[in-house]
Amino acid sequence: MIDPDKRNAVFTLHQEGMAAREISQRLNISRNTVGVIIRQQGQCLPKQRRDKIEVDLELLQRLYRECDGWVQRVHEKLKEEHNIAIGYSTLTRLLQQQGLGTGNSGRCDSVPDTPGDEMQHDTSVYQVSLGDQRTRVIASMLYLRYSKRRYLRFYRSFNRFAMKCFLHEALMFWGYSARQCVIDNTNLARWKGTGKHAVIVPEMVAFGQTYGFAFVCHAINHPNRKAGEERSFWTLETNFLPGRKFNRLEDLNLQAREWATERMEQRPMGKSHLIPAKLFEHERGYLQELTEHLCPPYQSDERDTDQYGFISFNGNYFWVPGTRRDTVKVLYYADRLKICLRGSILAEYPLPVDGVKNKKF
Repeated sequence: MIDPDKRNAVFTLHQEGMAAREISQRLNISRNTVGVIIRQQGQCLPKQRRDKIEVDLELLQRLYRECDGWVQRVHEKLKEEHNIAIGYSTLTRLLQQQGLGTGNSGRCDSVPDTPGDEMQHDTSVYQVSLGDQRTRVIASMLYLRYSKRRYLRFYRSFNRFAMKCFLHEALMFWGYSARQCVIDNTNLARWKGTGKHAVIVPEMVAFGQTYGFAFVCHAINHPNRKAGEERSFWTLETNFLPGRKFNRLEDLNLQAREWATERMEQRPMGKSHLIPAKLFEHERGYLQELTEHLCPPYQSDERDTDQYGFISFNGNYFWVPGTRRDTVKVLYYADRLKICLRGSILAEYPLPVDGVKNKKF
């Protein structure tokens, strides 16, 4: 590939009357290449690519929607149902040209830091020593983009209910919520589609409305859309986890909360030396204020009382007051369990912090 400056030099020397052979010797370029550059008048003309296989763009868009953006499945349907044997790389290029692909050729939108506009949530898996045992835990972090506040908690497992409980805990700790929560294309909140075409699960839409925000998915392979969140996990790996000891999961979460909500809030950020706690005081007026009476998320189920007066729930046993073997309703919260019968609360028990205890309560 001849660089533009050398191409311009070849054409300029040709215009001044120098022979192609002499140009070739002076610039150390073959005479054939010199001839090509002269014919193109020093310009690098892009090659017009013509695909051997023509694919109807409407068909491509329809299959992409039907397959929820999974390119591998689109490739299979083209071959099996439409007898179009197109190369996978060619297919991804065509999709990207239509704004449907998941490649890295596109750029993230530039989004300004607007007070009260955005928070970001993500999870990451780590191996942490709890006591003498190496344990797999999942870190869940919420990050306010403008004021750079963080809230961190670790879980042994993380599902949609845990996500709702974590967001409730974090937002109630702050007392405020931003207008949108940027997430990746996780199935915990996304029903179908990806990026700007993502459809959020109705249950999570209703949950977000309760706190005054909406979930927004960033484009696939564009994690920099929530760069503050990604940077927070890097800081977690390099600043929080090294050199600390944790006896159990409860101890890990106590230290994580102190690190995220006290130490990091008073730590100057980057070259600007801005302090999150002070930025939050300014951002507070732009955020959605939350009432302290919001009911925390819970799940309900039914359990039969056994002959000894206990119910079994998630590997633990809980005593049901009374003398009858009724079928009771169980309200399962993040940290506690309530046993109800005909609208009345019979008992309330704390849940084991560090997993199943296999003992009666």
